[in-house]
Amino acid sequence: MRSILVLILIAIIKLNSIAQTTTEWFPADLNIQPFTAHFLEPKAGFQYLFDLEKVRIDIGTSHDIIQWKAEDESFSFGADFFTYTRARSEDNFKFPVETIDYLFGVNGSYKNNSEQNEWGARLRFSHISAHLVDGYYVIESESWLNGSEPFVYSREFFELIAYYKIYDVRVYGGITYNIHIVPDEIKKEIFQLGFDYYSTQIQTSFFTPFIAYDFKLTGIDEYSGNNIISAGIKFGEPKSRGFSILASYFSGKSVHGEFYNFNESYFTIGINLDI
Repeated sequence: MRSILVLILIAIIKLNSIAQTTTEWFPADLNIQPFTAHFLEPKAGFQYLFDLEKVRIDIGTSHDIIQWKAEDESFSFGADFFTYTRARSEDNFKFPVETIDYLFGVNGSYKNNSEQNEWGARLRFSHISAHLVDGYYVIESESWLNGSEPFVYSREFFELIAYYKIYDVRVYGGITYNIHIVPDEIKKEIFQLGFDYYSTQIQTSFFTPFIAYDFKLTGIDEYSGNNIISAGIKFGEPKSRGFSILASYFSGKSVHGEFYNFNESYFTIGINLDI
């Protein structure tokens, strides 16, 4: 962590010394917008998981602390803070919380753009921890649901994603390396591919339709694929803050650390306040 901070300080000094570079503290928009179908992105909203009869509640934000811009290039340094929670749907509008995952970290990004295309990369260093919550505990039997017991799930990782965007299509690929992970049977590398498409051709003054896909190759004893496909309508500009109504399909290992070895597949529908 100390070496990362030293590199950041060196970058700040170097960038501020370059002529024709403008500096903006706490800008309104991110240098690189979140990858739509990538699960570990800032979200503020909820989705109903039809096949599991669960509700996922996301509360998270990512902000650039500082941006440097020079002609067609821009750099940024920022921070991420997320929680993503799974609750059980019951009668009388009750949603007992079963599990919650926490993420916090820092990020840096570089973007190069012209009229027709854009490319760049984002590097993040983050920590995730996961916990079972009292909604997963049955008081009458003094036991956890499905024979589960709380255990330590924790990981620190570097995530590097590079992308290329031409017109309305952004294609990306990335790798995550877990420098520390518990349980240690989980493989350290995660490989990732995906795209998102916000159609400006059928965009109106009120909304923009979109579709996105994310694939991850993850492993416990051996590697397997996780798939997320999302489609919906975003109210607001595609590259800035807004409000989305979306439907998604997920298949693969659970996104929640306490259920990391569970295979799940489900459809969702929900809303999100886009960062």
